[in-house]
Amino acid sequence: MIFYDHLPLKEDILAALRELSINYVFQPIFYADKKKIFAYEALMRPVEMNVTELIAKYEAENKLHVLEVATFFGAMQAYQMRGYTGRVSINSFPSEFFTEEEGKCFIDFYGDIQGLTIIEILEYPYTVMKALHEKKGAAERHDLKIAIDDFGAGINNMEMVDLYSPHIVKLDRELISFIDREKFKQEFVKQHVEEFHRRKIQVVAEGIEREEEFDHLRELGVDYFQGYYLARPN
Repeated sequence: MIFYDHLPLKEDILAALRELSINYVFQPIFYADKKKIFAYEALMRPVEMNVTELIAKYEAENKLHVLEVATFFGAMQAYQMRGYTGRVSINSFPSEFFTEEEGKCFIDFYGDIQGLTIIEILEYPYTVMKALHEKKGAAERHDLKIAIDDFGAGINNMEMVDLYSPHIVKLDRELISFIDREKFKQEFVKQHVEEFHRRKIQVVAEGIEREEEFDHLRELGVDYFQGYYLARPN
């Protein structure tokens, strides 16, 4: 279980964090050899409900900021407890950003892994421009990477790529499923991989569940691979 009482944050946010009962699991993202790990994605696992229900509840209560703070500090706590030393990718709502106090606290506690942290921008609920600018600024100041999650779904499209200028784009599962059988998906992914590489953006294919999908995506030049075919979250 994740705990937050040791953090030097304001009492109101600590009180809100104490209400959460959550754990974290990690799913590796692999290089094309299927063996070497590029990064671990931290995935929240609430105890009392599933993560979709938790997000819906907190969004309805206008408390997504609490989940944003819980995710970053909780994921890093779990990451260190497991003894990981590689890159860690942490999900982030496009509507939320740290206060100055929260940002300083995060760097004070976890600044020793600068260069290894990836801010993975989710495709919901909506984009707030101040949050966008704050995250881009934090990435520049602290050598963090920005990834666009679920490209091709929800709000995450080429407009978001233009706005964030990310280091990494993660292709949505809908583009990956049975890509070896669907010409439209093959051409769409091929064109976008070429465009991302032209911009010096690396590409992750997520949600790979079949060998045929992996093989085809590797042929299309995808850089990194994630999904149940390679490893489940644990």
